[in-house]
Amino acid sequence: MAFNPLNWFWGLFSLDIGIDLGTANTLINVRGKGIVINEPSWVAIEKRTREPVAIGSAAKAMVGRTPANVVVLRPLRDGVISEFDITQAMLEYFIGKAHRQTIAPFPMPRVVVGIPSGATEVEKRAVFDAAKAAGAREVYLVHEPSAAAIGAGLPVNDVQGLMIVDIGGGTTEVAVIAMGGIVVSRSLRVAGDELDQDIINYVRNKYNLFIGERMAERVKIAIGSAYPMKEEKTIDARGRNLVTGLPEAIEISSVEIREAISSSIAVIVRTIRDALDEAPPEILADLLDSGICLAGGGSQLTNLAERLSNDLRVRVWVAEDPMTCVARGCGIILENLDEFSSFLVGVEREPAKRTLS
Repeated sequence: MAFNPLNWFWGLFSLDIGIDLGTANTLINVRGKGIVINEPSWVAIEKRTREPVAIGSAAKAMVGRTPANVVVLRPLRDGVISEFDITQAMLEYFIGKAHRQTIAPFPMPRVVVGIPSGATEVEKRAVFDAAKAAGAREVYLVHEPSAAAIGAGLPVNDVQGLMIVDIGGGTTEVAVIAMGGIVVSRSLRVAGDELDQDIINYVRNKYNLFIGERMAERVKIAIGSAYPMKEEKTIDARGRNLVTGLPEAIEISSVEIREAISSSIAVIVRTIRDALDEAPPEILADLLDSGICLAGGGSQLTNLAERLSNDLRVRVWVAEDPMTCVARGCGIILENLDEFSSFLVGVEREPAKRTLS
């Protein structure tokens, strides 16, 4: 790698940062420090000025509780930026917060950001520009399933094929990887958020009870499952009765929640099956040995691996600490740019090659 004195100088004072810019959560991995930030991708803004009032966990705590002049939103939808200025402000806040946890005084880091494999050129440019505007001196983009596979410790540069399924908040990313590249990929905008919406719709239609996103997420985490449980569970769901307009709580079972989310789970299964159908026979033979690795927060849904294994007839397993796989993978890529340069994509691909030459 050619010596760049300017990069060397800024490297003395800044950090290398891997960012999982997720629809539901943003994670930041600082080189040598690990995951230093894991906060919800929520921003509270003042309606008239659109200035941020709170970001991350503080903003999520305000959902459904704000005065008329404040609105709480997520600046990313389905894994891509929907509110550019707010995303920039959120990234700037998180990058600055990561630096405050170290001795580095100036937040001008090198950054690797994960993006959905189905992102358009416009969406890639939006992520690149937002990271640049937030203070990054160098920005590299990588597809989330590639980063997840690297973060999970899978041998992505080997000849033997492997499969990763990264289930996040806004997207489900499916990829077959071999020899340092993606052979087959699918990006599905059905993931954790869609499961939450399924629960909201089910409770509203069956019980005339309107529950919020946070309650739906709480129900999903507590009793949601993709396959029958040894011991079914129940939880109280609280919301507003649509007939009386008054607060109400109902007891709902894990069997009902499994029914509520079954259609979305079936879509995910079909998408994985389609990717398997397109993969070369040699790689399918490899998968009988290596199995399918699950990553992302959505992979923690109870008995999801069992459901997929039963439907696909392939061993399915969940990566260690699946929620941080993408962020960890982005950090590993920064530490080994030469080794993983083939995974860099989009608007930063050509500059990355010149930097490495």
